[in-house]
Amino acid sequence: MTAVFTTEIDIDSQGVAWISGANVKVTEVVLDKIAYGWSPEEIHFQHPHLSLAQIHAALTYYYENQPRLDEQIRHRLEEADQLVAQVSDPDFRRRLANLNRCL
Repeated sequence: MTAVFTTEIDIDSQGVAWISGANVKVTEVVLDKIAYGWSPEEIHFQHPHLSLAQIHAALTYYYENQPRLDEQIRHRLEEADQLVAQVSDPDFRRRLANLNRCL
């Protein structure tokens, strides 16, 4: 007998894993677990549009691909840090304000 699971994980053209039909990245579920220490049930309570099956599928996918997904998370955090540094730069903010005035 073979079990068939309907919850799927889709990989987009950039290699990012998404919960099928939910418009939620696997890493978003993982970060809720890591950052807040939430259980799958708490993640479901906070995001009721996700089923427990979808949450467990996302976590299973993460644990099966942890090194690659951890690298994706690190990369995204570095990008966010760079954007924060750029926006905090007074010269950049002045140039941005000048651009907005031209529009």
